[in-house]
Amino acid sequence: MPATPPPSRRESKRQQTRFALITAALRLVDERGADRVTVDEISAAAEVSPRTFFNYFPAKEDALVGDPMEGCTDIRQQLLAVAPGTPLPAALMEALAPAVHHIQEDRELWLLRMRVIEANPQLLPQLIAAAATAEQSLTDAVAERAGLPVDHAYPAVAAAVSSAALRVAVMRWAADTAARPLSDHLREAFDTVAGGLTAPTPPQKANR
Repeated sequence: MPATPPPSRRESKRQQTRFALITAALRLVDERGADRVTVDEISAAAEVSPRTFFNYFPAKEDALVGDPMEGCTDIRQQLLAVAPGTPLPAALMEALAPAVHHIQEDRELWLLRMRVIEANPQLLPQLIAAAATAEQSLTDAVAERAGLPVDHAYPAVAAAVSSAALRVAVMRWAADTAARPLSDHLREAFDTVAGGLTAPTPPQKANR
């Protein structure tokens, strides 16, 4: 897949502002709880106006839950750019590589986000909605690559399974004390899917 061109100066500035808002929101909520932090306080911590905040996020919750496809700016374009004939799990691994790299680079922020969501269950509806939007984008991309209508079962199932694989990989990566790369965990998850969910041989129990 061709290398993604670097962002323009304007886009780079937008990314920096967005990152500052996300970081401020997560840190404040981690300290106080979601119900005790306002948009005005988040904006002040990021050194921007509340109006600027709303240029990036519709609500406080959107700055907290994140987007699993962040850094993967056009999943359709990236999936279609993978060589024809590449098995779908491998193609998805390649298409998701920018998002995986983005999450890996922002490990501490993602660990903070996961801690905030766990401590503030009222964010779960927003998290589910964000995941559903990302999954629909993936469904559309898979449908186009496969030349199938978007309402066919295959793209929806493939996207749902892929989303689950990514979610499991991120959770295992977050808990991995050996700090193995997220890409390793995702490859294991996709290899499990590609293998038809064949159960591995259980490890032998040591004799007592």
